[in-house]
This record gives sequence, structure tokens and C-alpha cells, in this order.
Amino acid sequence: MMKLPILAAIVSSAAAFAPGAQQGRSVTSLQATEFQDKIGAVAPLGYFDPLGYITDEKAFTRYRAVERKHGRIAMVAMAGIFVHGNGIVFDGYVSPSAGLKFSDIESGIGGLFQLPTAGLLQILLVCGLVELAWWPASDLSGDYGIRLGDLNDWENQPAKYYRQKNAELNNGRAAMMGVIATIVHEAITGQNLQEQWAAGHFSPFGDGQGFF
Repeated sequence: MMKLPILAAIVSSAAAFAPGAQQGRSVTSLQATEFQDKIGAVAPLGYFDPLGYITDEKAFTRYRAVERKHGRIAMVAMAGIFVHGNGIVFDGYVSPSAGLKFSDIESGIGGLFQLPTAGLLQILLVCGLVELAWWPASDLSGDYGIRLGDLNDWENQPAKYYRQKNAELNNGRAAMMGVIATIVHEAITGQNLQEQWAAGHFSPFGDGQGFF
């Protein structure tokens, strides 16, 4: 029975990489009509709201902003998991006063609790700065005006707006699933992602320490 939810997760994560429809509307008009244009509604699930949370466009805008933000955080988290899990760390000390080096920090979720209290407070302060002032959460569009030349020149290439918005949302969804799965697997197996990969031990169910 455990294979059914696993299969469902695989199918839904595959949807994260399905291309969305590209429209020809201008960026200015699009940004006000993301709900009508169904950005993020991709095959095979399309518009997916099984619990009926989206009652109107205002609710959609709020939940979409939350989804986008969590997806961005999850993508950064997955990048950190891959990088730190492969032993790529900063040189020097994360806390000279405690004699704690960056290389001393575990690559799994337990590494968070190895940081000194002052270090955790610094992380929270930076997050608060980003959340409230730098890239404020009150801007529900999630567009902070960052343009990288032709890469996301939406004003002159509006078709890219649709494709890249869908790509960001879908990759964020995949990353959220990946982060959750990594944390759950580590809690059950006691191995971080890199250790599971090295051991070929990805399924903790019934556990013979094999692949399945």
C-alpha cells in the first residue's frame, strides 16, 4: 500500500516539469490577470484546488504569493542540500569564539542545531530584513524588478513571461516536495541525502537497507 502514495508523488512531481502554455498578451496586462490566464495550471493536474481554498481572485493572489515564496525558499534549500552534502563549505570559522568551523556543521537537518544561538538569531534577522524591507512580502506579485538582460526581458519578450513564471512555480513545487522528502527520510533512516545516495538507500519502508 505504501507504493501507491509514492507513485502518486512521482506522477505529481513529474507535472512540475511539464511546459505551460505560452500566451501573447503584454506583460502589463498579464500581471493583473494571472488568475484568468491560469499561470501555474499545467498538465496533468491543471487547475488544482481539491479543498476549495480559492474562492475568488483575492484569495488566489494571496495563496499564489505564498506558494511562490515557499517554492523559492525550497529551491535555495535543495541547492544547499546538494552543495553541503557534497562537502562544499566555506573556509574558516562559523563561530571563532566557539571554535566551530563551517566544515564541522553536519550536512543534514541536525546541522541547524549545531549553530550557536547568536548565529541563529543573525539568520532570523536577515530573513526579517528580506521579508519586511528588501523584498517585502506585502508585494504579492513577487516581482522585485530583477532583470538579467535578455534572459528575462519580459517587456520586450512577453512570451517568456508565461514560460518562466510556470517554470519557477513548477520547479518550486518540485523543490518543496524534495525538501519534505529529504527531511522525512533523514528522520526515519538517520542518513542525510548524500549518505542515502551513496548507500543506494532511498526507501525507508520495511527497511532492509536496500533501494526498496
